[in-house]
Amino acid sequence: MITFPNAKINLGLNIVERRPDGYHNIETVFYPIPLTDVLEIVPASTSETTLTCYGNAVDCPPDKNLVMRAYRMLQERYDLPPVAMHLYKHIPDGAGLGGGSSDAAHALMMLNQMFDIKIDDTDMAGMAATLGADCAFFVYNRPMMATGVGDVLTAIDVDLKGKTLLLVKPPVGVDTRTAYSRVTPHAAACDLKAIVKLPVAAWDGLLVNDFEASVFAALPQLWLIKSRLIDAGAVYAAMSGSGSTVFGIFDNDNLAEKAADTFADCATFVLTL
Repeated sequence: MITFPNAKINLGLNIVERRPDGYHNIETVFYPIPLTDVLEIVPASTSETTLTCYGNAVDCPPDKNLVMRAYRMLQERYDLPPVAMHLYKHIPDGAGLGGGSSDAAHALMMLNQMFDIKIDDTDMAGMAATLGADCAFFVYNRPMMATGVGDVLTAIDVDLKGKTLLLVKPPVGVDTRTAYSRVTPHAAACDLKAIVKLPVAAWDGLLVNDFEASVFAALPQLWLIKSRLIDAGAVYAAMSGSGSTVFGIFDNDNLAEKAADTFADCATFVLTL
């Protein structure tokens, strides 16, 4: 079986408070986007389960990859037979796009289907959340308001159909743990659910990502990317998650493609939503 794990962007990201367990409660809207990896799972020809990765280099050995961890979770509970898994990485790693989390969630869902385990979405999301805070989102894979550590999900009516998304991923990364350590949690100034229901052109100045201030201070090239996206005609631009991808939302493909041509030193992806 083959599936295509997709990425996400964050529409707004409020870091509300530090929890006693050291994690942070947040408020954000996860929005699925059509940038995908490729995951194939087939019966193993040997007695050993394997994961082979292709495409973009992943800074993680196969045995610690979230896809392998997803398999092991189900294998321990349901005594699955060995499989051979092949993962082609196209979504940039460590980019704030949720690629690894999506791979894990899609692995769980594919194994569930392959072996007819009959786990429903609610239970599947709960299992996925133990692998990573945003893994549960990819089980539902539709716009979701996320609270808690990103694992408490509520469907939200946000529709960017007809818009064009330009992702700009510079050749630098952002460590999520470090990014959190540099932010002072605070209550959100505006109601995120109300803001995302406004026209996209009204989001600027209202829909904020709390990581941007400290990340942009450390990596000013990210601030420059955001500014250039606005200058190129994006109706809204922001960093996704803790970075380092910055995205711009455009009214048409032509503007987005012209803007992409100006970022020769970065990986760019033009996506029709």
